[in-house]
Amino acid sequence: MSLYDIPLTSLDGQPTTLGEHAGRALLLVNVASKCGMTPQYGGLEQLQEQYAERGLTVIGFPCNQFGGQEPGTNEEIAQFCAATYGVTFPMMDKVEVNGEGRHPLFDELTQVEDASGEAGDVGWNFEKWVVSADGEPTARFRSRTEPTSDEVVAAIEAALPSTSATA
Repeated sequence: MSLYDIPLTSLDGQPTTLGEHAGRALLLVNVASKCGMTPQYGGLEQLQEQYAERGLTVIGFPCNQFGGQEPGTNEEIAQFCAATYGVTFPMMDKVEVNGEGRHPLFDELTQVEDASGEAGDVGWNFEKWVVSADGEPTARFRSRTEPTSDEVVAAIEAALPSTSATA
């Protein structure tokens, strides 16, 4: 099964898939509103604004598995993200990223190795995965790596759709 085929639910309760973003690079992030790393929403929104026209979509996946730092309802999460960080990128329904209830998307994403060659469970909020325009995960960054860091930006640049394909 392709990442594009895995059923998802948007934050507003609508069924969807990553297939809606086929042909675009993706930055997938497990997020939380009450985490010390929550200010990363600002960097994620900056990337969305900077790269959207070049073919990037940032997608947030709220998760309450780390210290109960995403306790809100979907409506509360949406309101917080919009009011506090001006988030315009798509947000999905709250998911589990580890354990027996792990969402099938994260079954796939946790197989991706980070820069030190480690795959496996998500360690904390704000882990990031870059997915190429053809739907293949190409990079994984742990929580402490800022979204606008040189290494994340380089991975995004490499994953963006080729402009020659549209010429």
